[in-house]
Amino acid sequence: MTEPKKLRTLDAPFVALGPSGVAIRDRLKHLTPEDDKVLRLVGEHLGHLASRDLAARCQDAGDHCTDRWAARKRDLTAESSSRWAGAITKATHDQWALSRRCQLAHIQGLEAGVRMLMHRLSLPVGEKGTKRAPSGYRSKSEWFHKTRRLAILEHRLAVARADRQSGVVHVVRGGRRLLNTRRNLAKAQLTEAQWRERWEAQRWFLQADGESGKRYGNETIRVTPDGEVSIKLPAPLANLANSKHGRYVLASQVAFAHQGQEWADRIEGNRAVAYRIHRDVERGRWYLTASWQRPVVQTIGLQTARAKGMIGVDTNAGHFAAYRLDPHGNPVGDPHRFSYDLSGSAGHRDAQIRHAITHLLHWAKSCGVAAIAIENLDFTAEKTREKHGRKKRFRQLISGIPTGKLKARLVSMAAEMDLSIVAVDPAYTSMWGDQHWRKPMQTPRRKMSRHDAAGIAIGRRALGHPIRRRTAPPHDDQSDRRGHRTVQADRGAREREGTRPPVTERAHHARARAG
Repeated sequence: MTEPKKLRTLDAPFVALGPSGVAIRDRLKHLTPEDDKVLRLVGEHLGHLASRDLAARCQDAGDHCTDRWAARKRDLTAESSSRWAGAITKATHDQWALSRRCQLAHIQGLEAGVRMLMHRLSLPVGEKGTKRAPSGYRSKSEWFHKTRRLAILEHRLAVARADRQSGVVHVVRGGRRLLNTRRNLAKAQLTEAQWRERWEAQRWFLQADGESGKRYGNETIRVTPDGEVSIKLPAPLANLANSKHGRYVLASQVAFAHQGQEWADRIEGNRAVAYRIHRDVERGRWYLTASWQRPVVQTIGLQTARAKGMIGVDTNAGHFAAYRLDPHGNPVGDPHRFSYDLSGSAGHRDAQIRHAITHLLHWAKSCGVAAIAIENLDFTAEKTREKHGRKKRFRQLISGIPTGKLKARLVSMAAEMDLSIVAVDPAYTSMWGDQHWRKPMQTPRRKMSRHDAAGIAIGRRALGHPIRRRTAPPHDDQSDRRGHRTVQADRGAREREGTRPPVTERAHHARARAG
């Protein structure tokens, strides 16, 4: 008799915390040629200072201290202003800290790859793997090439560890991807002049953090309640000012359509609001982005989220498969699918995700539920080529699921529609959903896929119900003449799908023996 498979412990579902910040954007329309000139000059000048400050911070490496920070800020103040210097040094430290976190993630990825290669190389050639352990390599040729791959990864890991130990980070202002595009202009369908324009625009610096207590929440880039935008000019460009106190007022006025009332309440209360002015080179437009922080709070409790049922959503490469469930875990209606296409540019991919989430949220709102259940996915260690090797399509499938961007987008967009997100453990949802719900829910007019059934499983887990469904009694009556019925065991019991013990037969034989 084979030993039953041991299941891993499942994490309890929880309500995801609401968004910790807000960012809204509006276009700067009707700018005059003088406005465009001033914005370019200010952005170029401050961008040069930001590049110089970032280089100084990288040279300090691990020897950085508050005295060095103060010294850098004093040097920048003479060529800009105290507030601009503070904004530049803070952005420098944020970028350096982000690079350090990315460096650590890179090291961890290399370590995982080295471990996987060493394990697979230690197995005999041609040995088959299991669901929990990878196989050996198929041929001696592949085994040899993987030994060379291992040597390359070990060298990269040693270099990355040495950099981290010494505090060295590699940062590119403007983006490494855009920098590498310079070598492949024909593939990117860009001329050198077009690339240069994008490169310079990405390296400009026109952003300032807010400060509570100051007028309208920001002294450096100020936006009044009626939409007037003014900038505190750096000292070398003070001669370009068209207003008092060295400020330049743009001809454009902004009006935030989204979250405009919340923004107005903040600036009228002189609460901190950060602003960023940037240029979209492809469209030839200037934009202003306002952002501020919110206290991170849990919107509603888990029991409240379950009160009106749930929408179970299975995330896949190319679509969301959603199913509505009532509070008792019963599927209601037909499955819904919300498709998206993640090919193309980053802007196109982001727009596709937002479009699909918007349709999902509107449908959930029309159903009257208070929450949406989704898997707490993380494929960072599962999509490496070292583990799956030849399974290129499987790696592409996993990489095509937008886990990180989906979490950020879904939580923030759901909060705006007064919906909560319940995260559940993703273990066995697709397998058990397909096993217990796909066939029973399929009808001549309703086609059920594996993903639709997984949506039911996710919703039931979020509602606190077991995924396994109760088997119906015999169709003619509720007696045992056709065999023993399965029973509804407690949700914590193992093998709850087992048949009921033959209590009646044992009682009959006991009476016969007594007679």
